[in-house]
Amino acid sequence: MRRALAVLAAVPLILSAAACGSDGATTGATTGATASGSAAAGAPSGVKVAGNVGAKPTVTFPSGSPATKSSYEVIQPGTGTGVKAGDRVIVNLTVYNWDGKTNAVAGSSYDTKAPETIAVTEQLPQVLQEGFTKVKHGGRLLAVLANDSVAQQQATTPAEPTKVFVFDVVGTQPPALKAAEGKETGESIKGVTVDNPGGEKAPTLTTKTDEKAPKELVVKTLIQGTGAKTQANQTLVVHYTGKIWGTDQQFDSSWERGQPAEFPLAQVIQGWQKGLAGVPVGSRVVMSIPPDLGYGSQAQQGIPANSTLVFVVDVLGAY
Repeated sequence: MRRALAVLAAVPLILSAAACGSDGATTGATTGATASGSAAAGAPSGVKVAGNVGAKPTVTFPSGSPATKSSYEVIQPGTGTGVKAGDRVIVNLTVYNWDGKTNAVAGSSYDTKAPETIAVTEQLPQVLQEGFTKVKHGGRLLAVLANDSVAQQQATTPAEPTKVFVFDVVGTQPPALKAAEGKETGESIKGVTVDNPGGEKAPTLTTKTDEKAPKELVVKTLIQGTGAKTQANQTLVVHYTGKIWGTDQQFDSSWERGQPAEFPLAQVIQGWQKGLAGVPVGSRVVMSIPPDLGYGSQAQQGIPANSTLVFVVDVLGAY
C-alpha cells in the first residue's frame, strides 16, 4: 500500500494511503458553521479553518500533539446539489501534515489550479464517506485523518503524520456513458472492419486481413463524440475490444466482461497514451498499435511477441 504523501495529482492514492482499511472505528462530528463560511470554525480536534470557500483556506493548529482520532467537520454546508454515495465529487483541496511541529502544507489544488475528482465509495476512509455526504456543492469540509484508520497489518511500518484536508466542493462528475454517442464519420483503417450496431450494443471488430500492418500508430475516429477532450493526466472510463492484426484473434474485451474499464491514461501502453489523449468523450475510435508502442518483443497472455494490436475503444468518461 502506498503510504507516502506524493504529488497532489495522486489524491485518490493519498486518501487511501492516509487511512485505508478503515474498520469503522473512525468517527465523524458535525458542528455548526457560519452562514458566510468566512469566519473561523473549530473541529473536535481543535483545528481551525478560516477564509472564504473558493479560495485557499487558512488553517490554525492547536498546540501539543496531533490528534490521534479521525474526525470531520462541515465548515460550510453549501447551497447547491447534495453529494451522495457513489458520486465522483470535484473538489479543490488543501492538505497538511499535522506533525505537531511545522504542520506544513503538503499541497493545494488552489496552487496548481487543477481541481481533483474523488469517488465517494467504500475505498475511502469511513470518515470521508460520511463527511462528503453532509455537504453540497459550494460547501467546505474539514477532515482529520489520523493513524487510527490505518490497517493493523501496517503497524510495523513507520507511522505517517496525521493528515488534515480542507475540501471545497466544486461539483459532481457526470456519470459515464454506456456507449459511444455522436455522429459516424465514415473513417476506417484499411484492412480493419468495425460494425457499429448503434445504441448501447458492442461494436464488432474484424482484423482478419492480408494487408500489411502499419508501422506507425494509426488512430481513426468512427463516432465523433461531443464531450470534453481527454487529457494525458486523466483517468478514463472506456469500453474496448482488442485483437491481433491479421489473425482476428481476440485477446481482451471489456464488453464481454460486462463492465467498462477504468484506468489512468498515463499508466497504460504508449499506443493508448498517444492514441486516446485529446479524444472527445463519447467518441469511438479504432487504433492500430505497432509493437514498439504495445508490448514489443515481450509476449503477453493471448498476445504473441511483436504483435500489432488493434483496438476499438469507446471513450465513456474522463476525470
